[in-house]
Amino acid sequence: MTQAPLPPLPRPLTAVGEPRRTGVEIELGGLAEEQVARLAATHLGGQARRATGEDWEVTGTRIGALKVYLDIFLRKHADGALKTLGLKIGREVIPVEIVTDPLNLEELRVLSQFIERLRKEGAEGTSASVLYGFGLHLNPEIAGTADADIVRPLLAFALIEEWMHETWPIERTRELLPFTAPYPRKLVAELVRLGPDAPLAEVIAAYRAQTLSRNHGLDMLPVFTHLRPDLIAPDEGTGGTIHPRPAFHFRLPDCRIDDPDWSLGAEWRRWWLVEAITERPELLETVRQGWTESKAGLHLLGDDWVARCDAILKRAGLV
Repeated sequence: MTQAPLPPLPRPLTAVGEPRRTGVEIELGGLAEEQVARLAATHLGGQARRATGEDWEVTGTRIGALKVYLDIFLRKHADGALKTLGLKIGREVIPVEIVTDPLNLEELRVLSQFIERLRKEGAEGTSASVLYGFGLHLNPEIAGTADADIVRPLLAFALIEEWMHETWPIERTRELLPFTAPYPRKLVAELVRLGPDAPLAEVIAAYRAQTLSRNHGLDMLPVFTHLRPDLIAPDEGTGGTIHPRPAFHFRLPDCRIDDPDWSLGAEWRRWWLVEAITERPELLETVRQGWTESKAGLHLLGDDWVARCDAILKRAGLV
């Protein structure tokens, strides 16, 4: 298999000149936690050990520490027989999750090679069963703490989310599950109205007025609660525990690890595109104006935004 490239982000450095890092969460089936942990130690170096219960950790690898566990709500919130039953049932439909440290670009490329090793060892992705809905989450470190560093990527994603679902569709199972629900139309409209130079406080107010769920393709609650805990608190969110951090939580990508034509790089391009639009203010404004024009008025048979967005991005040389 030819690995899709992992190009540098359009802004590869933070405001203080350090390489930006990206944490990765990989959901998969077909392999147990211990198998994944021991494969990681063999391929990446380090030591695998059982942490608690069925949870494993791998330390001292070439890409830092890894956590490996069954990604199920019961594992954190239940005890005794109920937890044991939940874990047994969960193994049929709930993914094993690998969580990495924040990685630089070269470490992401090493992780991509390890993903290929897991595929060869029998790892299964979301297309392997109608019961699966496995994702690959990216947590790119923010480039800076200025309002525009947060507001513009959010606006860019909100504008192209509909196009992305149509052009690079995710698996049907994940579309039906609530974990990657599109942003509410009213939220996108308010972000468009506020614009790319809106104060972060106003954007947070608009966001929390429309959704406090983590279950969106781009979950902004971790970075919002990190930067402005005075405006939004971690315990206000729904859909999972919020860990404040200076990173976007991009939940949209699939994990199709058993597909030889799929790779980490194939999903990386989704976020890379968001940032590529972000870094071209004139293009961001063109996309914003195009969305406004396409969504204006009543459209009984649907509007033309996906086609118009596609044309804009093609003219810009981005797709």
